[in-house]
Amino acid sequence: MLTFATLGPAGSNHALVTRGYLDRHGLERARIVFVDDFDDALALLVAGEAQHIVQAAAHPQTPGTIAKAFFRHGIYVVDSFISPSHPLAVLTRVEVETPRSLGLQPATRNYIDTGRWTTLVEEATTVAVAEGLLAGRYDSGLTLHHVADQHPGRFRVEDVIGSVDDPWIVYGRERTSGGAVLTWPDSPAARLYRQRMG
Repeated sequence: MLTFATLGPAGSNHALVTRGYLDRHGLERARIVFVDDFDDALALLVAGEAQHIVQAAAHPQTPGTIAKAFFRHGIYVVDSFISPSHPLAVLTRVEVETPRSLGLQPATRNYIDTGRWTTLVEEATTVAVAEGLLAGRYDSGLTLHHVADQHPGRFRVEDVIGSVDDPWIVYGRERTSGGAVLTWPDSPAARLYRQRMG
């Protein structure tokens, strides 16, 4: 069975986007395995337990993953795509009048002005931020907007961030570029370029 490794847990943006990518390619029966970090995903590819990895280009581990994949393991970037993910928001526990601590995933740090909080707590995923917020580890969290709906009365929505159209990277063993620029000549962006050139 074709297996794609990505960052877990099941409710994460990586899970949502990977499933969307597979469905778009008609690969509904492909299996997704979740890892805690991308070194674990590379180990699965090396062991033959997965054939591909899907990773957000904005993830803090991405530069290291690209380098380790190619130089240590002969694994290539084989595809890339653009996708929105779960809408995000800054949620604050209702009992906290003046929030001082904020949980966030490092890739989301520049989505907001974090200067309002004196303490920033980094988590591996936006799902982990939601878990930390629910456990009371910090006052506010930049996390999945729907967490407020799932736990009515627990949080107030301070800021609605929405969903960014992020670039995503797919890794595999077979090189697809042929050593040349690999692009989609009839992509929506290519059509815009041609329209602007007249």
